[in-house]
Amino acid sequence: METRELGYFLAVARELHFGRAAESLGIAQPPLSRAISRLERRLGVTLLERTSRRVTLTPAGETLLAEGGAALEAVAAAVRRTRRAGDAGPRLVLAMKPGGDGGGLLPAMLAAYEREPGALPVEMLLGYGADRALREGRADAALLYTPRQDVTGLATEELLREPQVAVLPRGHRLAGRAEVSMADLDGEALPRAPYGRAGPDGLQISDGGQLMQLIALGRAVAILPASMRGLLREDLTAVPVRDADPTTLVLAWPETSRSRALAAFVRSTTTVAADFTASHLR
Repeated sequence: METRELGYFLAVARELHFGRAAESLGIAQPPLSRAISRLERRLGVTLLERTSRRVTLTPAGETLLAEGGAALEAVAAAVRRTRRAGDAGPRLVLAMKPGGDGGGLLPAMLAAYEREPGALPVEMLLGYGADRALREGRADAALLYTPRQDVTGLATEELLREPQVAVLPRGHRLAGRAEVSMADLDGEALPRAPYGRAGPDGLQISDGGQLMQLIALGRAVAILPASMRGLLREDLTAVPVRDADPTTLVLAWPETSRSRALAAFVRSTTTVAADFTASHLR
């Protein structure tokens, strides 16, 4: 199967319309139709049922739609990682959201890694799509919080477990409490979905700054790892949520990686995290 043909099929499968798919791909409709027919002959199955009025997916087409997108993303990620590995100045790219290092692990992590033989320069990729950057091949490793972020298909090492807090405006009815329960937050706008998806009132939450602004305006409440308290604006406060499941900070990387530099980074990072946890338990 050629990746180009797979991309053509995915465009049609998502649009269920050859004309719109051709337009989105920037090609004419007849070559697109021929490419889909070649793909069906190669696979020996019918992917699309076509009539003069509609296009529908067959069971085989639904399967390829579900799995083909991940396959194309994996190929694209492999290309990016290969190109970066061949750069004249190799480096290790670590993705994380701002403040997403468990309350200060990062300096010790970087210092420990620098002492490893053959350590590469570490480039930071900061943003609220660290898991996506890792899957797309733009990063070699990422600091992620589970279960909030999906680590399916990634290798992971647990670093820290943290309680969670409710981030509230200072004038909120619960702001003075020593702790709250999830039941206390019933009726509040809790944007639990990953950033970028619909938030309260249908708003698109694109980054943490926007989320904090919504909280300050009284339009949202967020449940976040306790270590985020040190990054809050002065008009916000954090109250422990006694019955919220703890969140876990993990170091994640591609399961298929064979990088010695990355292996050294994982090793040094887990040692730092273990020492950090032990010191806070004394």
